[in-house]
Amino acid sequence: MEVLHERCAGLDVHKDTVVGCVRVSEGNAVRREGRQFASTTRGLLQLADWLREAGCTHVAMEASGVYWKPVWHMLQGEFELVLTNPAHMRNVPGRKSDRNDASWIADLLAHGLLRASFVPPEPILELRDLTRTRKQLTREIVQHKQRMQKVLEDANLKLASVISDVVGESGRRILRALIAGEHDPEKLASLGSERLACKSQDLI
Repeated sequence: MEVLHERCAGLDVHKDTVVGCVRVSEGNAVRREGRQFASTTRGLLQLADWLREAGCTHVAMEASGVYWKPVWHMLQGEFELVLTNPAHMRNVPGRKSDRNDASWIADLLAHGLLRASFVPPEPILELRDLTRTRKQLTREIVQHKQRMQKVLEDANLKLASVISDVVGESGRRILRALIAGEHDPEKLASLGSERLACKSQDLI
């Protein structure tokens, strides 16, 4: 089978370690060298030095959770990187049981048998992380609101029946007064804003 990349490497990325296999084609012979590195910044710098000294041009790794991201960022710009889907790796025929994952990845990369996953540019990755965080925070806000309404209903306080947003400005003032021990309905109702849709008597 034709060799497309004479000097390449496969990386098997884990939480705490990165196992690398450098594959070098020398005529009809193939030389492999394997090493293990810590996934710390120092370890990844050592990994980059090792790949550089071996003359690697292409490096492939599996998209394993979020563990591949620091490795990708550390090597990006210096090597031609290929991120592959683990499911695709399993479906490529011919794997031998005595080969480790890094060596198998390197062999597939050398022969151009890896299907690269799309990795967005850095600004898009950062924006994606921000939007995911915002989505998660919004979901948590809704959950906390629902939990507060449940506590109020358990106490037979029908605040949510007259105020649409119990954590709005008026709702928070009333809740703080309740927590402080205020039980007088008229005093509590007076804390509501004039902009509330409900009438003062309904709030009482």
